[in-house]
Amino acid sequence: MLCVYIFLVLALSRVGLSSLQDKQTDFGLKVFYQLAQESTDKNVVLSPYGVASVLAMAQLGANGNTSKALTTAMGFSLQERGMLRQQWLLQRGLSTEEGVEIANGVMVERKMNLEKRYHRTLAKAFKTNPHQVDFTKPDQAISVINAWVSDHTAGLIPEFLQSGSLTDQTRLILLNALHFQGLWKIPFDPKLTQERMFHCANGSTVPVHMMRITNRFNYGEFVTADGVDYDVIEVPYEGDLLSMLLVSPFEPEVPLSTLSADLSSQKIRQWRTELRNVRRQLALPRFTLDSEVNLKTALVNMGLGDIFNPATADFTRITCKSTFLLNVHLSGVTVVPEVQQVIYQSESWRFDP
Repeated sequence: MLCVYIFLVLALSRVGLSSLQDKQTDFGLKVFYQLAQESTDKNVVLSPYGVASVLAMAQLGANGNTSKALTTAMGFSLQERGMLRQQWLLQRGLSTEEGVEIANGVMVERKMNLEKRYHRTLAKAFKTNPHQVDFTKPDQAISVINAWVSDHTAGLIPEFLQSGSLTDQTRLILLNALHFQGLWKIPFDPKLTQERMFHCANGSTVPVHMMRITNRFNYGEFVTADGVDYDVIEVPYEGDLLSMLLVSPFEPEVPLSTLSADLSSQKIRQWRTELRNVRRQLALPRFTLDSEVNLKTALVNMGLGDIFNPATADFTRITCKSTFLLNVHLSGVTVVPEVQQVIYQSESWRFDP
């Protein structure tokens, strides 16, 4: 088992924008830590931006104690003055990077009227307008949603939702899709790929195909608050604005949860400040990761249990006609072939009466 966290590292100059990005990253990392705790026997792939964005769309429709709970757990609120524009600037900044595509979608029951203010705030913050769907025909609605996800992930997630995952009671779906495809700045030579032993998290070893390269990388050695030594190496993509940070403990028996508990936007900034350009040999397993998780348990553990309770959840800023029950679902895949890397992820948040 190899638990992996993959993130995009971007340098955005605006102070307010950087602050929002840090808060969204911190929230996403807290969600990731919860998922990693629950998934000790499988890989986990997560987009902090995707989780934060789609939950922010739900936050825009929350009212009363539900709004307060979401703001407390997330560490920011798009309902505050000026935040809608900051969210739009952040999304635009990410989307303009070469190879990155981000899309947010809202699928709404065709006979349901959304609050005009909710409609406007979605457009301002996420540049998205609701798509009308006939949820009384669940299989047809699933086809529409799967087509949307496929279109925004270069066809790499053709069946995001399976038959039976929706009911005729579903009234609204919030979606986020992130797709990235880029070439490594320094490509791996396929001729150097060899089979070597890989140390799994459960203590076993398995033979895998290891890509190898010797070159200059940004590299650093660090220690957690609990005294665990680990190192970080940065592998850049073409253009140098995007990179993959690989983090691993020195000792193979150290659980990865020890490192994931220490993740934060501040920690990532520290890494990037203290990394030094040195010559290193990098051996990276050739891998494909599929990750599908239900976020409900993670969010409940973070104090958001009431948003899943129809007696306490208040999403009347979406529509005042019904009480909604929130369900969440996430699916993502990461592919790392010899010379390029692809990340794509999609999430959905379902509201049922």
